[in-house]
Amino acid sequence: MLRRLYDWTMSLADHPRALRALAVVAFIEASIFPVPPDVLMIPMVLARPKRAWLIALVATVASVLGGVLGYAIGMFFFDSIGQPILAALGKADAMEAFNTRFNGVGFWAVLIAGITPFPFKVITIMSGWTGMPFAVFLTTAIIARALRFFIVAGLLWGFGEPIRDFIERRLGLVFIAFVVLLVGGFYLVRFL
Repeated sequence: MLRRLYDWTMSLADHPRALRALAVVAFIEASIFPVPPDVLMIPMVLARPKRAWLIALVATVASVLGGVLGYAIGMFFFDSIGQPILAALGKADAMEAFNTRFNGVGFWAVLIAGITPFPFKVITIMSGWTGMPFAVFLTTAIIARALRFFIVAGLLWGFGEPIRDFIERRLGLVFIAFVVLLVGGFYLVRFL
């Protein structure tokens, strides 16, 4: 089953509309969708290494724009729903203290979430929710997503065939390693 899914993803990655699909996945992943764009980006770069930089650019731009949507979700839904509930419970002051602490390290939170497998949407929504300055959020999101996607594209561009050969021969092991890294990323971000 894993082999069929891999083959299907590779064929999709070489499809003429693959860049559009990547843009959609990267956009919605940064605000609401649970599947990272790497799932599509990696096979796309492996299928067409000459387009690695374009693929990374599309993923970066779409992800940052999706992050802006996540920021807006956090900003507007917290004001209309979360704030009145906290005020009714007498917790408005506690939220203000949390906002101050989060925004004090917000640059690092956005940077770490943007680079690691931690769901970027959580931080984009929290950034809007806590009122992080938009310029800080946007600058950090651009840096983090560009680092992530261009490093992945560069590694695949530079070592593509050996990596592709390794993935194809050890698909189960690669899948397990990906899951371990994903869970490890969640753990590190949660407890740092």
